Amino acid sequence: MEMPEPLLETHLEGLELFNRGKVRDIYRVGPDLLIVATDRISAYDSVLGSGIPWKGKVLTRLTLFWLDYLRDLTPNHLLTAEVSEMRPEVAPYGELLRGRAMLVRRAEVIPIECVVRGYLAGSGWREYMDSGSVCGVELPEGLREAGRLPQPMFTPATKAQSGHDENITQERAGELVGKEVAETLCSRSIAIYRAAADYAAQRGVIIADTKFEWGMCEGALTLVDEVLTPDSSRFWPTDSYRPGRSPFSYDKQ
Repeated sequence: MEMPEPLLETHLEGLELFNRGKVRDIYRVGPDLLIVATDRISAYDSVLGSGIPWKGKVLTRLTLFWLDYLRDLTPNHLLTAEVSEMRPEVAPYGELLRGRAMLVRRAEVIPIECVVRGYLAGSGWREYMDSGSVCGVELPEGLREAGRLPQPMFTPATKAQSGHDENITQERAGELVGKEVAETLCSRSIAIYRAAADYAAQRGVIIADTKFEWGMCEGALTLVDEVLTPDSSRFWPTDSYRPGRSPFSYDKQ
């Protein structure tokens, strides 16, 4: 099969562009939003000039799988991923969008990143080395890089429009979004991380950490955006995993 050119940007005439992110182009479609996963590559907070053919379709398929798998644990914003079921103004772009687009309910996005860590890596490992804690939570001495944490940790971060997000404490998250909302974000994020991590572990993959996005839809806390993809998660193959060193990873970096 001949490799197609990567889709780096979309221009859907007749649809209003709502936002163009690092990877996803988002359009208004009536009261809802159309999320289109392009083949752009984003790494270390920069968008690279090249792309990977079909990347957006892979990301979309992963998100759709996890939204379905986790549906009994939390509501999500997905309406449909079938272009034929979307509004008529989307139909002219059916071939372009098939496999890489989701029509979703518009949500009021909660302005913190909901990171759950099952293992000590990345900025969490660096913070632990400096202070013995992660996001204000004291951890036992002697933990190793990439070591499994005693239990999954909710480590929120502020959303950054550019540059790196900044880790914050649970208390600070409560100040930003309200204590009750922050507590619910914590419990629900950990619950769906546990479910996903258990599923992946049975198939030879460790989900070291991941980042969830949440919003309010009609007054209900709702899972939004991408879910458990290499753009938002660290996946380690179990067969090569060794604590004490940085493992080979399937994440986007």
